[in-house]
Amino acid sequence: MRESRYLAPTQESGRSFMMREIAGEFVALNLLRLRAIADYSAAPELAPSSPMTGAEAFRLYIDHTLPYLRESGGDLLFLGEGGAFLIGPQDERWDMAMLVRQQSVTTFLSFASHRAYLAGIGHRTAAVEDSRLLALIQLQTGVSAASG
Repeated sequence: MRESRYLAPTQESGRSFMMREIAGEFVALNLLRLRAIADYSAAPELAPSSPMTGAEAFRLYIDHTLPYLRESGGDLLFLGEGGAFLIGPQDERWDMAMLVRQQSVTTFLSFASHRAYLAGIGHRTAAVEDSRLLALIQLQTGVSAASG
């Protein structure tokens, strides 16, 4: 049985995301499994002169993406190295986790369709073997982070 891989939204998942009718800011939790060696076959125009790791290619993607993300009102809140789960399947690994703040669904869609941003998305495609993305909406709990 072939393992499913998730690299981009489907029409169904995009529709479900829009049906959530998120009002205002949200944070996108990204879990990333990177390729040992980046595969630039889908974007040969971006390929480096010598092979690089998926982590190196993903760093190129981040460097390319940050100006467009910030221009859209979003920001990279966290980028960190993953590893084995403390709670979860021991045979499942995520090499990297990323939290990206988006001002709104509208600004996110504008960012995601920006022509200059899309010109460098081949670095992500080359780097990522599998991924998960979950849009998170902050709950209003009435508890301050400072009151502990």
